[in-house]
Amino acid sequence: MRALFFVAPGQLSVMDVPDPEPGPGDLIVAVDVALTCGTDLKAYLRGHRLFKPPMPFGHEFAGTVVRVGSGVDRFRVGDRVAAANSAPCGSCSACKQGETGLCDDLDKHLNWGAFAERARIPAPIVRTNTFHIPDHLAASTAAALEPLATVVHGVESARLRLAGTVAILGATGAIGQLFVQVLRLAGASRIIAVGRSTRRLAQTTVLGADVALGVPDATPERLRAETAGVGPDLVVDATGLPEMWELGAALARRGGTMLLFGGCASGTTVTFDTGRLHYDALTVRGVFHHTPRSVEAAFRLLAAGRVQVEPILEDRSDLEGVERLLERMARREIVKAAVYPCGHADGAA
Repeated sequence: MRALFFVAPGQLSVMDVPDPEPGPGDLIVAVDVALTCGTDLKAYLRGHRLFKPPMPFGHEFAGTVVRVGSGVDRFRVGDRVAAANSAPCGSCSACKQGETGLCDDLDKHLNWGAFAERARIPAPIVRTNTFHIPDHLAASTAAALEPLATVVHGVESARLRLAGTVAILGATGAIGQLFVQVLRLAGASRIIAVGRSTRRLAQTTVLGADVALGVPDATPERLRAETAGVGPDLVVDATGLPEMWELGAALARRGGTMLLFGGCASGTTVTFDTGRLHYDALTVRGVFHHTPRSVEAAFRLLAAGRVQVEPILEDRSDLEGVERLLERMARREIVKAAVYPCGHADGAA
């Protein structure tokens, strides 16, 4: 089969490799569609701490089962499935505390290799985080299961108060646009989208934002004016930029929450106003990855058609075109794209 490998920063290669073999509890799927994401872009540009080149690439996908490992009884050949990129071990200290998104063995359970004609879904993910795609659901929508699950986990972690107001920094990115939709479903009374792209800011209002602001306009004064004079109850950072983390902490109301969703580069430091944290009782909360609960919730949202993915997918290609897509993402021309390893069009069954 043909599969895309990470060779070095800025270098990918399509290679001919043997088809994967299923172990006990595994599934082998023909990849119908795989999606690019910000993690792919970061790894492509500067490498990844878990990558030992040549390394299979990509982790968001939907496919059709072509082989079933021994002991699997929930799936059979021909089933259309979507899967998350990991599953918690269930036995480490974090899992026992209910913090499965912080599983101590997470690095061992991450699954790469979605940019390929065939992909293996390991047994732990088959047991916990794999779902049948209903006939009406397009593969490209189902393939967004993993990023949507992280957003659902973020919203759950933020503990938004009933009818709370929200500002989303980086709302014009793929994750930001998912946050707009999930927060609207979660009952946010007013959503302020903050971003750099004029075109995508307009799109956020279609997806559910009440106000769309360019970054220079997102001042504490403006956000107070948009939130009954107090500031947002919740500010979400979906950029992973230190300056936006600091801006977000300045924007939240007294007693509000700053959710640090976007991951900054390794070694980055930020500065927060201690007076804001202490005297304004500001909560600064980090969030990472997803949980089986958020994966299942995300799948239900996709299956019910309550979250739109297609507007976020701005280009498509075969395996040879992935570098072009990532370069377009690096230039901020697109935020997310669909990859068809077998070269056929997407659609519901």
